Amino acid sequence: MTLSIPPRWVLRHPHWPLIALHVPLAVQVPVYTSLGTDGSPPSDPLPAILAAAAILGLQLRHSLAAARGERPAGWRWSFAALLLLTYAPLWVLNVNWIAICILLLASTVMLLRGRTMWALAAAQLAVYVVFQVIATVRTPGFSVWQVVILALYAVVVPSLFAAALVGGARLVRLLNELEAARTELAATAVGEERIRVSRDLHDLLGQSLSAISLKGDLALRLLTRDATAARAEIESLTGVARDALHDVRAITRDQHTVSLRTEIDGAAALLGAAGVDTRLDVADLPPLPASAQSALAWAIREGTTNLLRHSDAGSCTITLSRQRGRIRLDIVNDGVRSVAGHALSDGPRDGLSDGPRNGKQHGSGLAGVAERAKAASGSSDAGVHDGRFRLSVEVPEEVA
Repeated sequence: MTLSIPPRWVLRHPHWPLIALHVPLAVQVPVYTSLGTDGSPPSDPLPAILAAAAILGLQLRHSLAAARGERPAGWRWSFAALLLLTYAPLWVLNVNWIAICILLLASTVMLLRGRTMWALAAAQLAVYVVFQVIATVRTPGFSVWQVVILALYAVVVPSLFAAALVGGARLVRLLNELEAARTELAATAVGEERIRVSRDLHDLLGQSLSAISLKGDLALRLLTRDATAARAEIESLTGVARDALHDVRAITRDQHTVSLRTEIDGAAALLGAAGVDTRLDVADLPPLPASAQSALAWAIREGTTNLLRHSDAGSCTITLSRQRGRIRLDIVNDGVRSVAGHALSDGPRDGLSDGPRNGKQHGSGLAGVAERAKAASGSSDAGVHDGRFRLSVEVPEEVA
C-alpha cells in the first residue's frame, strides 16, 4: 500500500501578514475623525492621514524588530515620536483620534520592560477610558450603564488589539525560528546520511576490493601454470564484482544487511585463499537482536579487510563466546608490523588501521566498528597484546 503525503504548506514570508494586521488598525482612525462619529464634528482628513501614516511606519519598525527578537536601534527616540504623534493631534482632531493609541500600547509592550511597561500601559488605558467617557457624556440621553459599558470597552478592546499585534510579532519570530530549526535539521540529516554512506562504503567495499585484488593476483600467477584454475578465479572475481555492485546500490537505499554466519564463512574462505591459517571458535549462540548481529558481522568484515590490507598475518583466530549475558567477538592475528624493529604498541595497530602505518591514528574502519558497537549498546577495543593484534567487540544478547 502506498501512502500519499500531501505537500506541506509553508508561509515563506510571515512578516507580510503581520504588516497586513497593522494597516486596518491605523486606517480606521482617520476614517473616524473625518466622519465625526460619536457626536464629534468632522475634521480635515489630511492631518489625520499624515499622522496615522507616520504612526504606522513607526509601529511597523517596532513590530518587525520584535519579530526578529530585538529592539530597533534608537528605539527610545522612535517611541517618543510615537507617543507625541498619538496625543498631540488630540488638540487639533476630534476625540475619535484616541483610538490610534492601540498602536502605541503595542509598542509599549514590545519595547519597555517590567514596572515601567505596566505603568505606562495602564496610564494609556486610563486616558482612553477618560476620552470614551467624555464622548459618551456629550451624547444626549446617556445613562450610567452606557458609561460603565464604554469604560469596560475602553479597557478590553484596545488591550485585545494590542495583544494581537504583539502576538503576531511573536508568532512571526517563532515561525522564523522554526524554519531555521527545520533547515538545520535537514542539513544535519544530510550530513548524517553522508557519513552513513561513507562508512558503509568503506566497510562494505573494503573486503570486496581486497577479494578482487587477491583473486586477480592469484589468476595472474595461475595463467602460466594452470589455465583452468586461472579461469575459475577470474569467474569468481567477476562474481565478487557483481556482488559489490549490488551492495553499493543497496547502500544508497539504506537496505543493505549483513549476516553474521555469512560473514564468518566469507572471512574464513577469504583468509584461507590469502594463505592465512584461520581457526574458527564459534559456539552455538542464541538468536541475537538485529543490531547486535549487524555490529558483530560488520566487525568481522572490517577486521578481515584490514588484516588483508595492512598486516603480514600468517595465522588468525576468530572467536565468538557467550559471557554473562553478553556476546564477545575476538579477532586475533600475528601480523603486527614493526617500525625500526619495534612492534607498534601505542594505539590501534596496522591490523585494523586504514591509513599510514605509524601506529598513531585510529582509521575510519575502527571508528565504524566502534560506532556500530555503541549503537547496539556494546563496546569495542583494539590493540596489540603479546605481539598479536586483537580486535574485541562485546554486545548484549538482548536489547535493553
